[in-house]
Amino acid sequence: MFKKVLSLALVVVMITTMCFAFASCKKDNADFKLGVILLHDEFSTYDLNFINGINAAAKELGLTEAQVVFKKNIPESNECYEAACDLVDEGCDIIFADSFGHETYMIKAAEEFKDVEFCHATGNQAHVKNLPNYHNAFASIYEGRYLAGVAAGMKLNEMISSGKITADKAVMGYVGAFTYAEVISGYTSFYLGAKSVCPSVTMKVQFTGSWYDENLEKNTALALIDKGCVLISQHADSMGAPTVCEEKGVPNVSYNGSTLEDCPSTFIVSSRINWAPYIKYICEQNMAGKKIDTDWTGTIATDSVVLTEVNTKAAAAGTVEKIADVKSKLQAGTLHVFDTATAGFITVGGAAVTSHKVEDKEVVVDGYFQESKIMSAPYFDLRIDGIELMNEDYGD
Repeated sequence: MFKKVLSLALVVVMITTMCFAFASCKKDNADFKLGVILLHDEFSTYDLNFINGINAAAKELGLTEAQVVFKKNIPESNECYEAACDLVDEGCDIIFADSFGHETYMIKAAEEFKDVEFCHATGNQAHVKNLPNYHNAFASIYEGRYLAGVAAGMKLNEMISSGKITADKAVMGYVGAFTYAEVISGYTSFYLGAKSVCPSVTMKVQFTGSWYDENLEKNTALALIDKGCVLISQHADSMGAPTVCEEKGVPNVSYNGSTLEDCPSTFIVSSRINWAPYIKYICEQNMAGKKIDTDWTGTIATDSVVLTEVNTKAAAAGTVEKIADVKSKLQAGTLHVFDTATAGFITVGGAAVTSHKVEDKEVVVDGYFQESKIMSAPYFDLRIDGIELMNEDYGD
C-alpha cells in the first residue's frame, strides 16, 4: 500500500513539474486571448485579408469573439506600442501586428512584456533580435505572384494573337507602394511569371509612397495606362487601380482577394497570403505551452499561398490549366521563380546574376535566387532588366 501511495505521489510531482514547464497546464484554453493590431480596417484589401484569415483560424480553434481583440487603423508609429500595451492590459496571450512599419514598436513592447508573445507579419528583425517572445512570419507569396504573372502573360499572348497589340507593345503597368524588398520581390516575380509565357513583355512600375491611398492609386493606374500599359497589377491596398481598369477596359491582376464583383469585365485572378494557418499555429503553440518559430514561412504546401478562382470571362483560354501545370512544378521543386540558370531569364544591366549576398550569406545557390531562406521576410532586391521604375523617389 505504501508503494502505491509513493508511486501516486511521484506522478503528482511529475505532473506539477510539467505544469510549471508548459503554459497549457497553468490555464484553461477558454481564458486564451489573441490581440490583433491592424494598419487599416475592412476597407483595405490587405487588412481584410488578415481579418478573414484570423476569423477563419478562430473558428477552427473554437475561439469566441471575446477571445479575439482587434485594434484597427493603428498607424506605423508609437500608437502601435500603445495599442500593444492596451492589449496586454486586456489579458492577451499573443499580440499580432500586420504591417512592416509596426515592427519597431512591437519589439519595444516585446522587450517590456516578456510573458506575452508578440508575432509580426512582414518584419525582418526577429532573427537578429533574439527575443524569445518576438517572432516574424511571412509566406512565399512570390510563388503566388509568379502564378498570377503567368495568367497575365497568357492574356498578353491572347491580345497579340488577336491583333489587339503587337508583341513589342506587351507592356504591363504595376502600382507599387514602396521600394521595400517585399514590393520588389513581388513585382519581379509577377513580371517573371508573365515573361515565362510571353517573352516580349516589359513592365513599368510606379510607386505611390503609401500602402493605402485610393485616389493616388487611381491616378497612378491612369498614368500607367496613358504611358501605354495594356495590363495593370498592383502591390497597394485599395480598389483604386482595379476600379480604373474596369472603367477603361484594361485587364487587371489584383492582389489580396478577388475584385470580380466590382470588376467583372477586367479582373483576371488574384494571389494572396492565407494567414489562417499561421494564426492557428501560433495559437495552438501557445495554448500547448510550446515555442513559436522565430521565423515562419508559409508555402503553397501549407495552404498559405493561394490564388482566387480565375475569371474565365476576362482571362485567356487555357489559363486555368496553365496555372495548374506551373503550380505543380513549383511544388515539385522543378521550377524556381528566381531562376538564374536559364540564360537571359534574369539579367541586371545585361549580365547574368551569378552571385548575391544578403547579410553576408550567399543566396544565389543551385541556379536560383533563394528567397525567404535566411528569414521569412522577402529580401530579393535586384533591379532586373525589363522592368522600368518610373519614380523610385516617388517623384512625378
